[in-house]
Amino acid sequence: MTENETSPIPADWPHMSLEEANAALTQPGSPLEVEEIEIRGNKTRVWKNAPPTYAMLARLAGAHGDKTFVVFEDERVSYGDWFKATAALARKFQELGIEKGDRIAFAMQNLPEWPVIYFAGLSIGAIMVPLNAWWTGPELEFGIMDSGAKMLIADGARFARIEPHLADLSAVETTIVSRYSGDLPDGVITLDSLIGHSSSWGDLPQQDLPQIADLGPDDDATILYTSGTTGKPKGAIATHRNGITNLMSTAYATARGALRRGETPPASAEPTVYMLVIPLFHVTGCCAVMLGMMATGSKMVMMRKWDATRALELIQEEKVKVTGGVPTVAWQILEHPDRDQYDLSSLESMVYGGAPAAPELVRKIKAEFGASPGSGWGMTETSGTVTGHTAEDYLNRPDSCGPPVVVSDIKIMSEDGSRELPVGEIGELWAFGPQVVRGYWNRPEANAETFVDGWIRTGDLAKVDEEGFCYICDRAKDMIIRGGENIYSSEVENCLYDHPAVTDAALIGLPHKTLGEEPAAVVHLAPGESATEEELKEWVKDRLAIFKTPVKIVFVEDTLPRNANGKIMKRDLHKLFFAEAEAAE
Repeated sequence: MTENETSPIPADWPHMSLEEANAALTQPGSPLEVEEIEIRGNKTRVWKNAPPTYAMLARLAGAHGDKTFVVFEDERVSYGDWFKATAALARKFQELGIEKGDRIAFAMQNLPEWPVIYFAGLSIGAIMVPLNAWWTGPELEFGIMDSGAKMLIADGARFARIEPHLADLSAVETTIVSRYSGDLPDGVITLDSLIGHSSSWGDLPQQDLPQIADLGPDDDATILYTSGTTGKPKGAIATHRNGITNLMSTAYATARGALRRGETPPASAEPTVYMLVIPLFHVTGCCAVMLGMMATGSKMVMMRKWDATRALELIQEEKVKVTGGVPTVAWQILEHPDRDQYDLSSLESMVYGGAPAAPELVRKIKAEFGASPGSGWGMTETSGTVTGHTAEDYLNRPDSCGPPVVVSDIKIMSEDGSRELPVGEIGELWAFGPQVVRGYWNRPEANAETFVDGWIRTGDLAKVDEEGFCYICDRAKDMIIRGGENIYSSEVENCLYDHPAVTDAALIGLPHKTLGEEPAAVVHLAPGESATEEELKEWVKDRLAIFKTPVKIVFVEDTLPRNANGKIMKRDLHKLFFAEAEAAE
């Protein structure tokens, strides 16, 4: 900071310690009151006033009536109309044979029908399986088969990928397609035939959701797939309580920031306008963002695909107050050459996670927009937020992901998991709380390795400071995070090994200003074999989701360096890329 700059952090910050703020916010009778209960044999702090199930949250959201819920291009859906469509579809699901515990897999981009499908299934006790909309046909087939889905729902683009695999989906009894212009195979029905287009949802009858008497907070609600170190994704099973914990945690983080600033937080969270640029099939978009929007009657503005210019237009047109998702979004808005031509004065906050963010970005958000930066840490297996970082706390510690929300605990453990490490020492981050999933779908060995008495071994290397703020230092898991998308190296490496010319391969992450990291590969070819960089890129692109494709491939004459245990020493490989860049210059 230069001598002419002023600090955005008040000199008397903070007005309250974390302990004092937590005590004030969670005292008996307050909206954020905390109580201790037993979940799967473990004493756990929970939000006392959180809706117990998604069905209850849906009813609360439906009460917002004529307030706008979703904006998507020229489509606008009110909360009342969304609830009518959700109640109608829930009954259609029952007529099609869906019962409590059945899995419904659905693959689609962010569309107005996404929250309708999601809540219709959850409200009748079905387990919803949102699949990654960027997956290829074989990847989608795996998720559908692995989850044992009884029903499949897809938008047009995803259905085109899945259609060649329909005959192999033996457990699927009903397939429903939305926004598809081609001819459908026999037996496939359209979503419009069940509830109509979003423009006609207001004409549906007013009715309540079906009553499911035995539906409770610790019943299974979702299976979200996270990439696996063996090359096959693992389905994290989250309960109703796991996901809904997020909507209270978001309100808590905002209120804590106000108290630390010396302000009195509002009695209840105010509605906002959120521009959603992250996928709803990710836990961040689904749980950490959408649920909070619904609880407060906020407007959610969706984009068909990310485009920085269109984002600026939407911020101006819809008076967007909050946006973000991953650091890429913030950087591209900040650095857009035409930014000054748009009225962005409505922006109050830019929040993100899922990828490393430069401290410079935190300061720029405040300096350029006067907006409050926000971040945090979580993962699919924690249903979203575990730590939250906002306002002056974030400005003061831009390299931290914040302290845990008050219902959660974190600890730093030794490599073998035998002892907790003291403040300042780096070890594996373990997390505990009501948002930690109960385990992986049909993966007993992975469960035994990952979950210990309700704690999750995250695989992230971290440390905590004296006040409890967490700092992610590295990842123990062999994973790259590209713009919020997890890329497990072994999956891409295994794909490269399948190429007949490749005998050795390693994937590493290269730093990228806006995406955080990008995947790059080092490859050794078999004697007498040949392959070009573009050929191998196309090989991966044809078999895996496009974001997993290496942006750069370097060929080496010798097999890759390994340690005494036979593991590739990946840290030694980064210099290959920088050496090549220097040679090119």
